[in-house]
Amino acid sequence: MELIEPKVKPPLDESFRPAILANRAFLAKAEILGIPLVIGLQRGDDFTRFETRAFGSIDPEGLQASCEYAERIVKFLLWQRGGHTVYVGGPWAVGECIRKAYSADGAQRFDHQFMGGHVYEKEFKVVICQADEVPASRETGKLLGRNLSGFRIGFDLGASDRKVSAVVDGNPIFSEEVIWEPRKNTDPDYHYREVMASLKTAACKMPRVDAIGGSSAGIYVDNRPMVASLFRGIPAEKFGDIKNMFLRIRDEMGVPLEVINDGDVTALAGSMSIEDNGILGIALGSSEAAGYVNTEGHIMGWLNELAFAPVDYSPTAPIEEWSGDKGCGASYFSQQCVFRLAPKAGIEIPADVTDAEKLKFVQQKLEAGEEGAVKIWQSMGVYLGYGIAHYAGFYDIKHVLILGRCTSGRGGDLLLEGAKKVFEAEFPELLKKIELHLPDEKIRRVGQSVAAASLPVVE
Repeated sequence: MELIEPKVKPPLDESFRPAILANRAFLAKAEILGIPLVIGLQRGDDFTRFETRAFGSIDPEGLQASCEYAERIVKFLLWQRGGHTVYVGGPWAVGECIRKAYSADGAQRFDHQFMGGHVYEKEFKVVICQADEVPASRETGKLLGRNLSGFRIGFDLGASDRKVSAVVDGNPIFSEEVIWEPRKNTDPDYHYREVMASLKTAACKMPRVDAIGGSSAGIYVDNRPMVASLFRGIPAEKFGDIKNMFLRIRDEMGVPLEVINDGDVTALAGSMSIEDNGILGIALGSSEAAGYVNTEGHIMGWLNELAFAPVDYSPTAPIEEWSGDKGCGASYFSQQCVFRLAPKAGIEIPADVTDAEKLKFVQQKLEAGEEGAVKIWQSMGVYLGYGIAHYAGFYDIKHVLILGRCTSGRGGDLLLEGAKKVFEAEFPELLKKIELHLPDEKIRRVGQSVAAASLPVVE
């Protein structure tokens, strides 16, 4: 693929080559000479389609570009929407490229194993077919949330603390924050006992409990945590107890229970506060977290693990430490980006402190107006602008909510300034279509606990 130099360059990253620009250049040619390429992803009973184009000739240069383009699209879709079976409908040679890349010993074997073995517990496979043979979309999504009536419990499980609230008709009447250490504990019963203790504390503040809703980092499928950093200490042979923990809690409490990714709950809270839909929430913290509420107000059951989705096609892009892939969101929209750019900014971060302290160290320099620190956040703002433009090709977005520890203080304003500068230079149409938000009092009006408590429907 042809890599395009951006009009707005990150001050500390001359080699940045935005995915959106490469894709746009490829499609400008494929629209004229190409043929339909349809990518389908199956996850359980749901099926999603993504329609685009590729070159159908046997021209080696066109085939190579098509394979590179299609592979990056499949990569993004897998981590945005999820799937255990990928359909490639279009040029057969492109399908073979995808099958090879996403095989058990291919370049993307991490995705092969992760999506198949860990998330969906099915064999991961690639099906090659004609474009018109890719099944139709059938995505129900879930109209979760906005259910405020009755006596509800909302909880949020974090890596260092857990929060719980008793919520009556949408008003939190009691909230508690408890320090815990889930990642260090290898006994599933520890997690069960701790979560139940919080739920019972909230329950005793109300005459009854009608429903329970929760949020947690990780990938959840039908109320089952399939992969979650909170439970990284649990041995594989005991992880089945964790997968069924919330189903057990639901049965013992005897009320409807829904638990989903914390990014989706954040997006839902933003949607409820702004009183509009089509919201993509992006949290720039220790990694990149995301959540999405579509234009109908539905949570789609997608993964939204954009930390693993590529945004930079440069051959020298940083490597994401877990997946081993290049140019993924975690390296651009998190404290990892701050640490990566600090040496280029002439900032030496202390090595013998926690990551939180490292970030605070650089943020103090930012607040003091140090030029190198300012350039870090200016660079992240440019990344953000091109990243959101790229995301807009996969999500129907009206609002983007930017939050997380990297947005505190002056950093948040620099991020928005950079993103708007990119929009003005490259994507003026997005200035009218997408509104960027930092959390303000209006957005904070519906907190995470209330949004989580509103998840279940009570019949």
